[in-house]
Amino acid sequence: MTRTLVRDLRRHIDETVTIYGWINTLRLQRRIQFVLVRDHTGTVQVTHRRGGEGDVVEDSFERVSAESAVKVTGKVVDNAQVKLGSLEIVPERVEIVSQAETPLPIDEHTNLDQRLDWRFLDLRRPSQHLVFDVQTTVEQAMRDVAAKEGFTELHTPKLMGTASESGAEVFKVEYFDRTAYLAQSPQFYKQMAIAGGIDRVFEIGPVFRAEPSFTSRHATEFTGVDAELAWIDSVEDVMAFEERMLHRVLADVAEAHGAAISEHFDTEVAVPGLPFPRITMADALAELRATGWDSDGTKEDLDPEGERALSALIAEETGHEFVFVTRFPASVRPFYHLRPSDDPTVTESFDLLWNGIEITTGAQREHRYDVLTAQAREKGMDLEPLAGYLNCFRYGCPPHGGLGLGLTRLIMVMLGLSTIREATFLFRGPNRLEP
Repeated sequence: MTRTLVRDLRRHIDETVTIYGWINTLRLQRRIQFVLVRDHTGTVQVTHRRGGEGDVVEDSFERVSAESAVKVTGKVVDNAQVKLGSLEIVPERVEIVSQAETPLPIDEHTNLDQRLDWRFLDLRRPSQHLVFDVQTTVEQAMRDVAAKEGFTELHTPKLMGTASESGAEVFKVEYFDRTAYLAQSPQFYKQMAIAGGIDRVFEIGPVFRAEPSFTSRHATEFTGVDAELAWIDSVEDVMAFEERMLHRVLADVAEAHGAAISEHFDTEVAVPGLPFPRITMADALAELRATGWDSDGTKEDLDPEGERALSALIAEETGHEFVFVTRFPASVRPFYHLRPSDDPTVTESFDLLWNGIEITTGAQREHRYDVLTAQAREKGMDLEPLAGYLNCFRYGCPPHGGLGLGLTRLIMVMLGLSTIREATFLFRGPNRLEP
């Protein structure tokens, strides 16, 4: 039995086809049975005129329940009166492959937490399926850009012998007779690859953060997009690469899914102009304080309110949804961020905000061993656990920089979702390890 996808039915008008899918809804009238059948490409109306006793199709539709898996064989008819795509199938045979229990545990009005409990059912909704079609296009576009620009894709370890970066916010796991840690970033491994002579490094992979955060944009496990570039002239090279990558991503998404995103999420995917606006942290703080934010003038970094307010100011001034915030104070950045000679109190680092939400952090790294170790000591860090990382800078390391982007945050902002949980296949947070 050859399967025909719903999206391809128009090519088979007046032909007999077989579709596989789920019962979406049933409207069983006295004379006619109207049944909507849905597969991963669309939904089609199946119209059956009752035949009375002995009509096996009629009996099947009387017995079947919503969300049951079925195979329907019948003739494709072009019917302008059908609201759903002007097509219908007049069935000849119906096979109930797997009957769904009733009642269903969730519906479209169920709260998000309960829907996440039954995520496999929730994913059958076309809008939820679309999220991951979009994600696939996003990742493919990113990999295409990275490949064309000479990046080597690596898969760095997610089990580490020492805690990466600060040592906070890491998950400890038993590892034979010792403790291991789930990687909160591939940062050190990316830099190791740069020191190993791989000029450009790219990775899409899992990231773990032991943050007890319950916000709409935090997760304890998420997918990170990381890139590292060697022999850069400045951090501007890193930002320019990200601009090119995101421009391609949004162009591909708009072309492949723009209409569907508009239909299901009432959101337009706009392809951004280049370059993105840039503003130093000092200037950003000054502009925000002029509006009444941080009235006591003590903040060195942007809180979520500040990020939203700054994005709104930049959008008003430039019409742009993106903004790079640069030159963060050294006090709020990791020890391995390079500090410019003209002002060692700041770092050659950036955050990228999109519509008020931080989606990327990046920087030029400090590649000189003596300066790097001095900055680590200044931060009060114990150098012994960092020896494997620091050794990468003892034998000649080029100037380099990179970025880390949260894939699910990107998808959340792109689709206008209210929470990262809906942009994640199976969400993990402080209170969720199931399903």
